[in-house]
Amino acid sequence: MSAPGQLPHYIGGEFAGPVDGAWLDDIQPATGAVLGRIARGTFQDVNRAVEAAKAALQGPWAGWTLAQRADLCDAIANGIEARAEELARLESQDTGKTITMARNVDIPRAVANFRFFAGAARHQSGDFFEMPDAINYTLRKPVGVVALITPWNLPLYLLSWKTAPALVMGNAVVAKPSELTPMTATALAEIIHEAGAPAGAFNLVHGLGGEAGQALVEHADVNAISFTGGTTTGRMVAATAAPHFKKLSLELGGKNPTLVFADCDFEAAVEGAARAAFLNQGQVCLCGSRLLVERSIENEFTAALVEKAKSMRLGDPDAEDTQLGSLISQDHRDKVEGYVRLAREEGGTILCGGERPSLPAPLDRGAFLQPTVVGGLPSDCRTATEEIFGPVVTVHPFDTEAQAIAMANGVRYGLSASVWTRDLGRAHRVSAALQTGMVWVNTWLHRDLRVPFGGVKESGVGREGGRYSLEFFSEATNVCVKKTP
Repeated sequence: MSAPGQLPHYIGGEFAGPVDGAWLDDIQPATGAVLGRIARGTFQDVNRAVEAAKAALQGPWAGWTLAQRADLCDAIANGIEARAEELARLESQDTGKTITMARNVDIPRAVANFRFFAGAARHQSGDFFEMPDAINYTLRKPVGVVALITPWNLPLYLLSWKTAPALVMGNAVVAKPSELTPMTATALAEIIHEAGAPAGAFNLVHGLGGEAGQALVEHADVNAISFTGGTTTGRMVAATAAPHFKKLSLELGGKNPTLVFADCDFEAAVEGAARAAFLNQGQVCLCGSRLLVERSIENEFTAALVEKAKSMRLGDPDAEDTQLGSLISQDHRDKVEGYVRLAREEGGTILCGGERPSLPAPLDRGAFLQPTVVGGLPSDCRTATEEIFGPVVTVHPFDTEAQAIAMANGVRYGLSASVWTRDLGRAHRVSAALQTGMVWVNTWLHRDLRVPFGGVKESGVGREGGRYSLEFFSEATNVCVKKTP
């Protein structure tokens, strides 16, 4: 397996260093310490991985039945579960997120993803259409070599979300995780290897997005790309893939609204709005970074949110009572702080946060930032319409339902929203009017793995989850059989 302190590629069933011998440092965001070295992949490494994937599709992997592939996914789930505490600690160290979030959310979800898609594949049903003189049935075949490109905010969670359906449908995978969070991806390769996957069925290439990622997207023998990340990068992925007619699934950025009406359950809405704003330090594409509050309760609601933010325990990610950890990097914190400065320039008031906390060594070298609530901004300013991806939420009052909907839809993104009201009719009206891929009513981030996941506008293309993932990672072939007279 991989050597201690080194995170090599996993290609053709073997761990291997980079062809050109180049490595990158893996930095712990909470302390600035070097955790290890990451293979810096190039086109040569990517090409080796794609060739291994192609060979798998011509070898034993091609003969595995759906039942065998589902059993493999269950075995991988068991392997993740057996190493759950280790993986949670790796994830916390690599991302700066709290150990409690990694332990209670990220790793259990990775287990659930493999088990869910194993079951979904076993129980999927094919289309059948009868004509007067013929019958039609639909076969689902692997797409071929699929590229999975995943971000740093939920590393194993999102890699498993893509790997499980890709494998269970019989594809050969080349995965490229973020260079900022490589450790659990390497651990997953170890688990897949130990679970008995044939050589080349799953391959892992580390490296920079502009090098390994670009080489993977450009590769002529990659048949499909599933990408989760920023909208700017997604635009480049789409532009590169389109001329080659590759299947494409893009889950991109968001500037998601939390709509709070005066008739809401006040305490539940405050709790939900705070969770939506600050979970994982605001580094979730689904985070509610725009808070739209009916004017009659705006002052009271904002005051309650500010108190909630001030009470959050920020610090050592490894401490059991820490609620907010570090941002992913110093560079990313600089970007988020730039938006706090911009908020002031645009006339906003920093109601709380926006500062670096005072923490003891070695945390004083970490990328920490206090949870931030901003008031007094117009809803169409840059701070309120551009994705920040940090612990920053802006508050905006509205007077009517129609105004709330217009404000919610007034951005170029459309990934998710949450609506807080006791009026069932309003909940349905507003949900239907919102230009977004997902709406939660009186809750947030309450996920059923069967439902479609994805956005509209600049938040992405396509849907994943449940049958949508199984369909994306397969090609449909219709067979029409003429009835014998």
